[in-house]
Amino acid sequence: MWFMRVRVEGESMLPVLRPGDWLVVRRDARIRPGDLVVARLPAEPARMIVKRAAWRDGDGWWLESENQRAPGRKDSWDFGAVAPALLVGRVVLRYWPLRGGPRPR
Repeated sequence: MWFMRVRVEGESMLPVLRPGDWLVVRRDARIRPGDLVVARLPAEPARMIVKRAAWRDGDGWWLESENQRAPGRKDSWDFGAVAPALLVGRVVLRYWPLRGGPRPR
């Protein structure tokens, strides 16, 4: 499968992404600095995180949260650069909820 969908949880990517946002992620896509990516958390590979690929660091990527003060946030400041094998893909689209109108209840 080339694409997958991911639901954002937590506040680490505010204001760019909000809890409850749904994303389309292209698996195995080329990553460039500034891209939003989904990666496996190094200490818990079953758990995925959404972060900004800040820069390439040796053999891995430095991933950062937009909101460094978010409760429970984890990024490369905590675990260092992430190996390419842990990168799931690049975010290509936020498709829900639609902005500009009321949120469904």
